Amino acid sequence: MKYLKILSLVLFFALVGSLESHAQELGIRFGNFAGNNVAIDGVFELGQFSRVHADVSFGSNGVGIDALWDFVYRPIGSSDFDYYIGAGPSLFLGDPFGLSAAGEIGVEYAFPDVPLAIGFDWRPTFRIVEDTDFFVDVFGLNVRYVFGRVTGN
Repeated sequence: MKYLKILSLVLFFALVGSLESHAQELGIRFGNFAGNNVAIDGVFELGQFSRVHADVSFGSNGVGIDALWDFVYRPIGSSDFDYYIGAGPSLFLGDPFGLSAAGEIGVEYAFPDVPLAIGFDWRPTFRIVEDTDFFVDVFGLNVRYVFGRVTGN
């Protein structure tokens, strides 16, 4: 299990390093998901209105990996708030193994003068493999540092 955690961490940081130089976010996620309650949380912009929201969580029973493709809505006149909806795979490497499809609906606030973003989201998850189940109680609080954004006026 120790090697599995190390491999997951290496893959996560390889993904971070391989993306283009758009503003990226890296931080921590608190919530109930994949049998764990704390994760390394990252957002990687793919364009103005889409991004990948990825998490790697570690717990006593295994490692959880989520990679969700989000569509972002930025209302006119309020550039600090973003609303997003997305979906993607969710994987649990542990006992029992789990493969799921997860959705995501959330809102986040990017502080204008500090490179910090705070978000709250809901991730209903449909587990397909090991057992079949549907989880609706998956909520998260995200706190991330924003790389590549100029702050201040």
